[in-house]
Amino acid sequence: MSMDVYFATSNRNKFLEAYEILSKLGIILKWLRITKVEIQSDLLDEIAKKSALEIAKRTGKHIVVEDDGLFIEALNGFPGPYSSFVYRTIGLKGVLKLLEGVEDRVAYFKSVVAYAEPNGFVKTFEGRIDGTISLEPRGEEGFGYDPIFIPESYNKTFAELGLKIKNTISHRRRAFENFAKWYIESRRTIQKSF
Repeated sequence: MSMDVYFATSNRNKFLEAYEILSKLGIILKWLRITKVEIQSDLLDEIAKKSALEIAKRTGKHIVVEDDGLFIEALNGFPGPYSSFVYRTIGLKGVLKLLEGVEDRVAYFKSVVAYAEPNGFVKTFEGRIDGTISLEPRGEEGFGYDPIFIPESYNKTFAELGLKIKNTISHRRRAFENFAKWYIESRRTIQKSF
């Protein structure tokens, strides 16, 4: 008993990354190109939950929404849930300017995947990867903050490592894998009850 799962996002790169991750686990993700309404909150899981529920109820589909953020410790977790807005407004150069002269460049990416059904059921899954912020943008692959984020145990940014390596270690991968484990098990449970 398979059920279509739709990834509600207007970001093609996020969809392709999630599709690659889930297809290897036997879940075929469909792309629902939609602009989601995001509530203002300091909590990624609250933002993702509300968006997923609203879209699931509006469309009548089983929906996943992913929200993520870059949390820089020297900036008290900024930009965090405001990462997309900060990227659009001040960009990588602006973030690096905020860190000028700062030696402690510890940061992490956190991803929250929310799964929602039209009946109001919603569940969230998290993924996190620790790392540091580079002194300058490096690399050509990826998107968003990839050129300035160096994952732990590496000396290259996500943009230098490329999507193939990034997709094996990223915060998004970890969140979608957590979702996939739960989803596959929940489908098995449903099948056993028939």
